[in-house]
Amino acid sequence: MTGVCGCCGALRPRYKRLVDNIFPEDPEDGLVKANMEKLTFYALSAPEKLDRIGAYLSERLSRDVARHRYGYVCIAMEALDQLLMACHCQSINLFVESFLKMVRKLLESDKPSLQILGTNSFVKFANIEEDTPSYHRSYDFFVSRFSEMCHSSFEDPDIRTKIRMAGIKGLQGVVRKTVNDELQANIWDPQHMDKIVPSLLFNLQSGERTESRSPSPLQASEKEKESPVELTERCFRELLGRAAYGNIKNAVTPVLMHLDNHSLWEGKTFAVRCFKIIMYSIQSQHSHLVIQQLLGHLDANSKNSATVRAGIVEVLLEAAAIAASGSVGPTVLEVFNTLLRQLRLSADYELTGSCEGSTNIGTKIIKAHEERQLQEAVIRTIGSFANTLPTYQRSEVMLFIMGKIPVPGMHPALVSSGSGSEGTRMIQVMLLKSLVQVTAGFQTTNMLTALPTSFLEPLLSFFLTEDPEIRLLVLQILLSLIDRHDNTAKFRNVSIISDISVLKLKVDKCSRQDNLFMKKHGQQLYRHIYLGCKEQSSGKQHYESLFALLGILSVELANEEVVVDLIRLALALQDLALSTDEVLPVFNRCAVHALAAAYLNLICQLTTVPAFCQHIQEVIEVRQKNSPHLLPEDVFIDDPKLLSSLEKVGGDVLFLQSKITEVLGGSGYNTDRLATPYVPQYTDEDRLSKRKSIGETISLQVEMESRNSPEKEERTPAEEITFETLKNAIVDSVGMEEQERERRRQVVEKFQKAPFEEIAAHCGARATLLQSKLNQIFDITIRPPPSPSGTISSGYGQSQSRSIPIYEMKFPDLCVY
Repeated sequence: MTGVCGCCGALRPRYKRLVDNIFPEDPEDGLVKANMEKLTFYALSAPEKLDRIGAYLSERLSRDVARHRYGYVCIAMEALDQLLMACHCQSINLFVESFLKMVRKLLESDKPSLQILGTNSFVKFANIEEDTPSYHRSYDFFVSRFSEMCHSSFEDPDIRTKIRMAGIKGLQGVVRKTVNDELQANIWDPQHMDKIVPSLLFNLQSGERTESRSPSPLQASEKEKESPVELTERCFRELLGRAAYGNIKNAVTPVLMHLDNHSLWEGKTFAVRCFKIIMYSIQSQHSHLVIQQLLGHLDANSKNSATVRAGIVEVLLEAAAIAASGSVGPTVLEVFNTLLRQLRLSADYELTGSCEGSTNIGTKIIKAHEERQLQEAVIRTIGSFANTLPTYQRSEVMLFIMGKIPVPGMHPALVSSGSGSEGTRMIQVMLLKSLVQVTAGFQTTNMLTALPTSFLEPLLSFFLTEDPEIRLLVLQILLSLIDRHDNTAKFRNVSIISDISVLKLKVDKCSRQDNLFMKKHGQQLYRHIYLGCKEQSSGKQHYESLFALLGILSVELANEEVVVDLIRLALALQDLALSTDEVLPVFNRCAVHALAAAYLNLICQLTTVPAFCQHIQEVIEVRQKNSPHLLPEDVFIDDPKLLSSLEKVGGDVLFLQSKITEVLGGSGYNTDRLATPYVPQYTDEDRLSKRKSIGETISLQVEMESRNSPEKEERTPAEEITFETLKNAIVDSVGMEEQERERRRQVVEKFQKAPFEEIAAHCGARATLLQSKLNQIFDITIRPPPSPSGTISSGYGQSQSRSIPIYEMKFPDLCVY
């Protein structure tokens, strides 16, 4: 029998004998290296035998696994690994099939050691670059099995960690093997990504929990080597780094689903960490795709709880900051439109107290404080996105947001029917806060482009509202846009500074564009500053912001003409505080006095006219001694030191327009303009203010009618314009303005106090007069058509049309048929 066995053994194929020789009698002795070298040389010399070698090794390994001879299993896998590393011939595909079959066999085992052994072999195989493509290889089983190992719940925590790490390494190997091979199965398909990405996120999340429970830094550093967290993050980054443009969506969608399914948006920290990894790992030119997916997910969760929406918005905020200039992408306005829509929905939910959900739970109860937190997060996110934009795009966004703000009487359709006036106010405040964020840090060289008429006029119209919060927001926006040298912070505290050099103001020469801007919009700004000081609801912050605006205008946009107008405005504010016609509280009157004093102290030092500075300092010193309540140090404090009433303010405590005109005239300033008191001109913008009465509105209309009435349109011969004529016109301008104010007051008083019948009769008479004039115009311009029979002469030698019946008309012969 021994001879027969020896004879049969000699007849066995050589490759089988070589394979058998690598296995020792005792598996603990390990692989026989000398015989392994012979087998490797044989495989390289006869590559056509490689597939048979692999099949036989696979057969032996399957038998050893079934017989629980795990030592020989390890030797067989080691031999397979060495053959894979050594052989790169064209026949390796068939050998790989046998190898993958063995790896699958090990992964299907219940033994953790065999699962880890199979995973390690697969990882080695994944790092091999094959010379020949494979058309029929499938990795579906490995994706599923490795994902399952990532979720292992083995009882022993150490073994559980090893299994999970093996699963992560296996997924990393699958990605490396398939991501760059177009002939392989597409690993980016949703069926694969829905398994790979949640498995990685699960280990990231579980790693955070274990780290939070680590008892000491020493133990933490020891366990860090065994923890799958770093390995998971590295694998996740590698996966995202390999994602092309068309694969970003498939890679990010499972992340959003995982955060939804496990309610991880509310905690924010893990969601923010995930998207930080994503934004730092993907190619920078693809950043806007992630932002778009987050925005779409925010819209999809618009009826979810405020904490979930706030978590998504917080992630958007962090992602935009990381992506910088690439965060918005081509659809700039769509990004801001989505965020503004979320603001509108949140305001509606807060006012109504509930929202109709699409799920089975029906109506959801809304918590107002959570909605307010969401609104603040959205506003911050709008600012974060705006900071990534260039100047021209930020200007477009400013106009876009301004167009969304509901203006009373102009855009009633923008206000939801259920919210009413309170909803309108909430939306106005939130959108103006968004504008504050967008304009923060805005830098421009041309004020005409930074503050176009289409933006400035609606913005200033909100300054006429009675709501103090809205007016304060408008002031903040104006300061951000006009201040180009960060001087606003230096004007925040209203005070009398004896030497403004301590402020270290940055002053540049006023450019031509700045001069054009002030010529076009200067009077508007002055008027709104004046009206802002008149508001009874204005508080300490309002006056501080108004002082800062006056200071910024003086530093940024002031030429000689603007300086004169600003001084006139400051003196007009002093007259406003003295006026008995205005019903202003004591605090407001003292605040206006203090504001005018602080600004005149500033502008006199900017103009550097010694006599002007001397007069201002003299008045301030008198106030410090006799009337400290008219200076900012006693007014703009937490507990203002005020008098019960301000009945008599005069004498040396007031700044004199005549004195200022005299001292500035000596330095070349326009004395005629300085001597003319500033009077704000009311415009159609005032109609947007809710405090105007109907009588005042009608009186303004009638005033315009009376100014353009035909009764006063008498043709006068052309008057010769001489030097004396111009001189008289300038001298009489003050008296003309007084007459104009008196006439305007009489018109307003008439329509406020006259009976309705008298007003109706007046309007009816004017309508009859207008109709008669129109009839005269029609009689002159509309004539009967000329007759073919010609015209006849009247007795005065004028031609006159005559009407002749058709049968008496004489037609040319060619016209008769």
